[in-house]
Amino acid sequence: MIIVLKPNVKEERKRQLIDWLKGMNLGVHISNGEFQTVLGLIGDTTQVDIELIDSLDIVDSVKRVTETFKSSNRKFHPEDTVIEVGDVKIGGGNFCLIAGPCSVETEEQIVTVAKAVKAAGANLFRGGAFKPRTSPYDFQGLGARGIELLKIAREETGLPFVTEIMNISDLPLFEDVDVLQVGARNTQNYDLLKELGRIDKPILLKRGLAGTLKELLMSAEYIMSNGNEKVILCERGIRTYSDYMRNTLDISAVPMLHELSHLPVIVDPSHATGMARMVPPMAMAATACGADGIMIEVHNDPIHALCDGAQSMTPEDYTALVKRIKAVREVIA
Repeated sequence: MIIVLKPNVKEERKRQLIDWLKGMNLGVHISNGEFQTVLGLIGDTTQVDIELIDSLDIVDSVKRVTETFKSSNRKFHPEDTVIEVGDVKIGGGNFCLIAGPCSVETEEQIVTVAKAVKAAGANLFRGGAFKPRTSPYDFQGLGARGIELLKIAREETGLPFVTEIMNISDLPLFEDVDVLQVGARNTQNYDLLKELGRIDKPILLKRGLAGTLKELLMSAEYIMSNGNEKVILCERGIRTYSDYMRNTLDISAVPMLHELSHLPVIVDPSHATGMARMVPPMAMAATACGADGIMIEVHNDPIHALCDGAQSMTPEDYTALVKRIKAVREVIA
């Protein structure tokens, strides 16, 4: 249920209404806009008398929300959420470039790539320390050592970094990580999502391999309902009957997610296509349709990469792509 208050309501009257609603064991999500305040009620609202609330002189309108996702719902929070990572802002018109290798391999590799993508214009650095792989025989990442190397790259460049968490037990290792990523395989690991809802760090939540948009938003709900509202949604391609690329990038998901939710939406064309040459057109398409950011895999030596070399761009190619992305941004601005 959503309650829209009239403009210029006194804080005391607003607080009285909120306290009364909380007294009915309801959660109240408060969204203070420039011209109005929206109260989103979470819980069993069947006991709430809509006609009574609508009759209050401080209430402009009341309506029930049929969607099961509440905290991430734009109806509860009409204005775009802006996620801050240090000096970097994501969402609300702020565009973010995230780049780096699939896996952290060596200090030289990670620092070299970090410096290259920063020079190209990247705002955040990405790199996998823990790697969920389809085959148990593939490179699984450096683990804790990988996180330490990412910290070195941050010291060398000043770029905040994002890296994937796979297990709740690893949380202590992520205390100094700037953004925690939940990969496609863990999008519905609800125990992990609930635990991430109890920390005060931005979470980059990827869409599942065959997940619907509603399922993605419900996964975000698990995080947000536990207290952490710093969620960034990521479209990374879904599994379809297409047989020429790794996945199918669902470009339409970007404007639809923006319609449904106030959370920022970024796009990962690297995992969506699985081929470096397909990344540029998909990255520009994602930019044109309103994505709040693009995350791309970049490696200084893709042929010898320990993970996903085929979809990794070289620093030189990434630099050229950033210029094209910025040109698209200028057109749509």
